[in-house]
Order: sequence, then C-alpha cells, then structure tokens
Amino acid sequence: MNNMNELTERIEDWAIEKKLHVADPTKQILKLGEEYGELCQGMVKSDYDLVIDSIGDMYVVLTILSKQLGVDIQRCVEVAYSEIKDRKGEMINGIFVKQEDIKGDSSVDEKSSQRKYHPWQPL
Repeated sequence: MNNMNELTERIEDWAIEKKLHVADPTKQILKLGEEYGELCQGMVKSDYDLVIDSIGDMYVVLTILSKQLGVDIQRCVEVAYSEIKDRKGEMINGIFVKQEDIKGDSSVDEKSSQRKYHPWQPL
C-alpha cells in the first residue's frame, strides 16, 4: 500500500472500530509524547528500526488526535505546508532558522561557511 490517503483512511477506520475517535484527546497527547520519546531514543541509539516505527506511530497518533478534535489531518498538513513553502532562512549549525528569527550579525564559521549559532546569544 503506497497511497497515504488510503492509509490514513484505514487508520481512521481502525480508530473508529476501537472507539478511539470519541476518547479523551488529552490521553492521545500523552501517547504522542510517549512516541516522541521513543523517536528520541532511536535517534540517540542510532536505532533505524525504532526511528521508523516511532515516526509511523506518531503519524497514527496524530491522525487519531485529529479525528478526536474533528479536524482533517490532511488540512492540518496543507496549512503547515502553506506556512513553510516560501519561507526564507538559513542553516545554522545544521538547523534551519526562519529569516524573521535571525537578528543582528552572527559570526560565520570559516570552515563550513555557515553562521555559528550559540544558544545563549540571540540569532
């Protein structure tokens, strides 16, 4: 199965079958935190299988949460994409920083030709 819309519909149907669509969304947020923790663990341990599983689990949890809140997950992604599609910014220490969050002059790392970001200093 390679169609995300079909897969999302299957997740929603599964959630309805299990009556998760009417469950308390605050519990689903806790589940999302648990899955995020597993993702972090997978990243720290370089455990590719755990990373893949955790990202998938987070999508399932977000799909169910969307259903519980009465919002369409595809619409949520469309809104997020419309916000980032024309975003300007820079890579600083391997992190994309929005142009509006970059303030003043930052030092440039001569070896990488990228700005150096120091978390205790404003961008």
